[in-house]
Amino acid sequence: MATLEIRDLHVAVEEAQSPGTGGTLREILRGVDLTVREGETHAIMGPNGSGKSTLAYAIAGHPKYHVTHGAVLLDGEDVLGMSVDARARAGLFLAMQYPVEVPGVSVSNFLRTAVTAVRGEAPKLRDFMKELRGAMSSLSIDSAFAERNLNEGFSGGEKKRHEILQLELLDPKIAVLDETDSGLDVDALKIVSEGINRFRGQPGHGVLLITHYTRILRYVKPEFVHVFVGGRIVEEGGPELAEVLENEGYERFTAAAAS
Repeated sequence: MATLEIRDLHVAVEEAQSPGTGGTLREILRGVDLTVREGETHAIMGPNGSGKSTLAYAIAGHPKYHVTHGAVLLDGEDVLGMSVDARARAGLFLAMQYPVEVPGVSVSNFLRTAVTAVRGEAPKLRDFMKELRGAMSSLSIDSAFAERNLNEGFSGGEKKRHEILQLELLDPKIAVLDETDSGLDVDALKIVSEGINRFRGQPGHGVLLITHYTRILRYVKPEFVHVFVGGRIVEEGGPELAEVLENEGYERFTAAAAS
């Protein structure tokens, strides 16, 4: 059973100082405990600056974020001791809030390279292209998209659909989706949500969905909702908690954290 365990996680980011003085660490995550099991979808909601994206990047291994205490385990294995690519091979996936542009690298070449790295061997080109076309069709992505430069000139919806295209092809155990609904119109939101639902509906998968708003949760219904404020989880509940946040906002939680 696929299980991601986050135990008392503390993460700091290095802040630049004046030239020649080095940087200092500022703590952002202040003890996060969370377990995502196979078949579960967890939504993390919270205001800007609460540390939600920091959690995602720390799990994925971004070098800017320093884990100062705690553990992250995938099926009992220490994720923090793995390189970024080893984490991907172990079954972790991060859909980034702001995917980067890579001029000169086509979508198809990038995806085949990523699939090769995760699966341990290069798929036959004919088989891969058939698989790619099927996944693109399910996300209403035009076939010409495969030859475009990675994320270069992509609209917000195209970037997010490409993230879900990666998700379908790489088939990880645990998907961490960082504000996948950001910048999407209604049609694109539905398509992206359908892709997430296809993924989470298959055995061996779990989802950690980070979002500001409840609109994606109308299509991707979580079993668990966690309120994130000040670098920690301050409230937990079922999907009804998302409706409370929609109606009341985060003020009650931010005020309590500040007191």
